[in-house]
Amino acid sequence: MKEKRLAEITAELAEIESRANGLQPLAETAEQAEIDERSKVLAEIKESREKLLAEKEQIEAEIRAAKEVEQHPESAKEIKNERGEMKMEKEFRNSPEYIAAYAAAIKGDDTALRSLLTENAPTDGQVPIPTFAEERIRTAWETDEILNRVGKTYVKGNLKIGFEISGSEAVIHVEGTDAPDEEELALGVVELIPQSIKKWITISDEVLDMKDEEFIDYIYDELGHKIAKAAADIVVAKIKALPQTSSATTPAAAKITEAPSATTMVNAIANLSDEATNNVAIMNKLTWAAFKSITTGDGYPLADPFAGLVVLFNNSLKSYDAASDGEVYAIVGDLATGFRANFPNGEEIRIKMDDLSLAEADLVKFVGRKYVALEAVAPGRFTLIAKPATPEP
Repeated sequence: MKEKRLAEITAELAEIESRANGLQPLAETAEQAEIDERSKVLAEIKESREKLLAEKEQIEAEIRAAKEVEQHPESAKEIKNERGEMKMEKEFRNSPEYIAAYAAAIKGDDTALRSLLTENAPTDGQVPIPTFAEERIRTAWETDEILNRVGKTYVKGNLKIGFEISGSEAVIHVEGTDAPDEEELALGVVELIPQSIKKWITISDEVLDMKDEEFIDYIYDELGHKIAKAAADIVVAKIKALPQTSSATTPAAAKITEAPSATTMVNAIANLSDEATNNVAIMNKLTWAAFKSITTGDGYPLADPFAGLVVLFNNSLKSYDAASDGEVYAIVGDLATGFRANFPNGEEIRIKMDDLSLAEADLVKFVGRKYVALEAVAPGRFTLIAKPATPEP
């Protein structure tokens, strides 16, 4: 039925285009009535074309969704939500009634929200947040330069990703000679186990008295950025802790021991695998300043001490001066292929209110939780730069 209607729409669009092309240009001496009539006809053609194109797009989306369900029955629920029910759900979540009820629920009174959800209950048991708050959460993650480059998946439960520890190289097989030896391949598996990243903030009664949408904006902005910062620190800590030899469960990273110099970043890049292509440097801002102070033999500032790498700041890494001997103070590598974030329940932040623990100070605590797994997933994608031993006087 959909395919038949799609064919009808295609024919109708062709007829409309033919009708529009068949209109003769008006003469310069045309009467106003004739001009008005032409304008009316063109407006009707435009309106008909837009309606047909919108219907065509909707039918094509439904056909694609049906094919996806046929090929992947296990994802039928997600596809249905995305293609069919999502528009209605977004309208519901953005209604003034829902926003007011959601704000009240965050503040501790979920009576109105439960009443609204009685007739619009989410199928997955999760209370959907207003879409403008979703955008703020996404923005908080994407504006962090480290998290924005990390690979992302949305697989339910634990996610296992295999990686190659070692393997023999491919060889040329000359016709008529003995077959090459079977490949010797050692594989490892990283298991991404989700954990909750929690952060909390305290707010005053004045913030509680904000208008509903303004209040939700404030809460999700504050918690979103704090959780994103914590997640970025976890990414850096996990890369920093990578071993120099891959095990069955953990990929390896290269490690060099050098002070900031004109060749440090070049050597770090040289230790990466060929698959590491989107490389960046991660360091403390004070370390960045140390690299920028490097000069040539003639005393001029070095043009590019970072060898063309984009530098990302993360002050959970100690600066070069503050780092201990042998401690990693900078990282070079490819976050997109070397690290993965898996969100089993989507990218939402769940919020709980605590109005008791700080009641004596007239403050209310809000705790945000993001459920995510963060792990390095491939060897050779990172080089760790460690501080050399300080020479004895």
